[in-house]
Amino acid sequence: MSSCSGNCSSCSSDCKDRDPHLKQNEYSNIKKIYAVVSGKGGVGKSSVTSLLASAVQKMGNQVAILDADVTGPSIPKMFGIEGRAEADASGIIPKESKTGIRVMSINLLLETPEQPVVWRGPVISGVIQQFFTDVAWGDVDYMFVDMPPGTGDVPLTVFQSLKVDGIIVVTTPQDLVGLIVSKAINMAEMMNVPVVGLVENMSYFMCPNCNEKHEIFGKSKTDEVAEKFGIPVLAKLPIDVRTPALADKGAIELADTDAFAPVVEKLK
Repeated sequence: MSSCSGNCSSCSSDCKDRDPHLKQNEYSNIKKIYAVVSGKGGVGKSSVTSLLASAVQKMGNQVAILDADVTGPSIPKMFGIEGRAEADASGIIPKESKTGIRVMSINLLLETPEQPVVWRGPVISGVIQQFFTDVAWGDVDYMFVDMPPGTGDVPLTVFQSLKVDGIIVVTTPQDLVGLIVSKAINMAEMMNVPVVGLVENMSYFMCPNCNEKHEIFGKSKTDEVAEKFGIPVLAKLPIDVRTPALADKGAIELADTDAFAPVVEKLK
């Protein structure tokens, strides 16, 4: 499977009737897996992952986050999770946030969070697979995979190895992002992974003084991209200075998640 492109239509191998996905740890029961992706960095993908996980958790679900951004992990910091993960006979035990969201990230295995991860692609891909097979996740209704930007080794590993129920694509209003988002969507289609929809982050800013909406990054192109691919725009999130402040304090779970209601509805 190391040379598998995920496109079975052009494959001559006899593996078509086999399930290529990794088996869960025997102490895990993960019902749904959604990957949060972006075609480029700097769009607030990890923030969207954290807020979406919090929104789903508030509805009474058991939620987990697999931090697949191995070289730039930020999920533990946003949730205020510190210390190293431990292991027992069942496997590696994920750390939990204040509200019980289970998290596994490379930063929870390093000596210090500041230690850089200077690994080549195959090693990183192996770590992602171990996060799934060697971690005792327990009963999980929804797992969100926080992906690194782009369409490289990690997205390929996740789409090939995990039985992903769908992806949520995070974008911002600029023209350039429309092109990059198209790459992410096209990759998902090549790998036969459903696209749940788009979430436009930093869509606008509501001035607290004049109460007017300001499109700081220009007029949105997200609707055009969504129409092109026939997928929905699930949410347009405003720039809210309170959210990054809460993330810096490790209290992202206290942020307002009302805007994610349409996204959560699509995941049911």
